[in-house]
Amino acid sequence: MTDWKSLLIYPEDTLNDAIRLLNKTGKRILLVVNDDNVLQGIVTDGDIRRALIRKLPMDSKIKALMNNNPIKALIPYSREKVLNAISSKNLLHMPIVNNDGVLCGLETLQELIEKPSYNNPVFLMAGGFGSRLHPLTKETPKPLLHVGNKPLLETILKQFIDAGFHNFFISIYYKSEMIKKYFGDGSAWGVSIQYVHEEKPLGTAGALGLLPDNLPDLPLIMMNGDLLTKVDFEHLLHFHNQNSGVATMCVRQYDFRIPYGVVEINDYRVVDIKEKPVHKYFVNAGIYVLERNLIKKIDGKSRLDMPDFLYKEVRKKHINAFPIHEYWLDIGHINEYERANHDVHDLG
Repeated sequence: MTDWKSLLIYPEDTLNDAIRLLNKTGKRILLVVNDDNVLQGIVTDGDIRRALIRKLPMDSKIKALMNNNPIKALIPYSREKVLNAISSKNLLHMPIVNNDGVLCGLETLQELIEKPSYNNPVFLMAGGFGSRLHPLTKETPKPLLHVGNKPLLETILKQFIDAGFHNFFISIYYKSEMIKKYFGDGSAWGVSIQYVHEEKPLGTAGALGLLPDNLPDLPLIMMNGDLLTKVDFEHLLHFHNQNSGVATMCVRQYDFRIPYGVVEINDYRVVDIKEKPVHKYFVNAGIYVLERNLIKKIDGKSRLDMPDFLYKEVRKKHINAFPIHEYWLDIGHINEYERANHDVHDLG
């Protein structure tokens, strides 16, 4: 996503201000916002040129020139859908806003066409026994179980590759040689894969301490290797970078319906009856973005699960939650594995 913050201008700024900013940034669009960063409109290079042709004074206000009803995308959004919208409407740019109209980004046709590339490490957890999927995992590690026409872990890997990631680490333990033999060094997919071998099971966070010391000083994306999802990893990384914090945890809404009428009582008196109420919670979705300095706290020797680790950190550090609404399935039991094979054809 382009550096949109350098393109901000205000309605009371002038035509002269806009020309100077366009020349400074080299872009063909400016984003008009108010003091609360709510998008008011856009001014393009074409708008400026038309204003000059009309011989408008250089102190003319931007609010008189701008398009105050531009086509925009609402977060969360799909790059593919934005590209289709830009192409069909012959646009070069599309502002991104949230539900309150606050400007959150700018997608450009050029950047959407060009394949992005991210140097951020991606750590895929693939060392579990998969005991709840016996007998399927008796001879095959869970990450190599086929979902559709390819192993589950390959589907995850391909999703990250399509999003522009190329630097992968895979934690292995159970039937580790089978996983290493299948994926090799990643060259078959045009990426780099290195392995983190657990001498003993270290939990969902402990293996982070076995990562090499020379990781780039960039946020790391970590994901359990038994998830089938359509989460936009680029959007997740952008969200993390835009919100100060040492970690971002993906969360999923979980609705729990009590199958009875719930009676509220105050001193023997019935004060309310709620028939089969639904309680809504956010649950851990098994996908995280972690800053390098947080990873350094894990020694790689002791068993450590991610919820326990983040629970300790959340009291003293800023940790963000990234609610996901996209398709998400934790393949932990046979029925979920069967569902995954049914769903994968619809996911594309």
